[in-house]
Amino acid sequence: MSWPEPSDGDGRGGLHWKTRPLLDLAAGRAFAWVDDEITEADRVWVAAHHPGPALLHRVDARRGLAEADFAALDTWLRQDGFGLRA
Repeated sequence: MSWPEPSDGDGRGGLHWKTRPLLDLAAGRAFAWVDDEITEADRVWVAAHHPGPALLHRVDARRGLAEADFAALDTWLRQDGFGLRA
């Protein structure tokens, strides 16, 4: 898949330009999205338009991925239904 280029129409209502393409790519499957620009609008859109599990995890762009971010991903992946165990 190639990413669409952001356009002037993107960002309406605070929705990130990646949100719709990510949901298309996920096609109802579980997915985790780690980004420094995730907003509440993205969370609301995903909850309304994606039937599968989704983790939208915002990271601090100034520090990048930190131990707490990896712990959040690990916790989400170990939830019932994903089949990942220690």
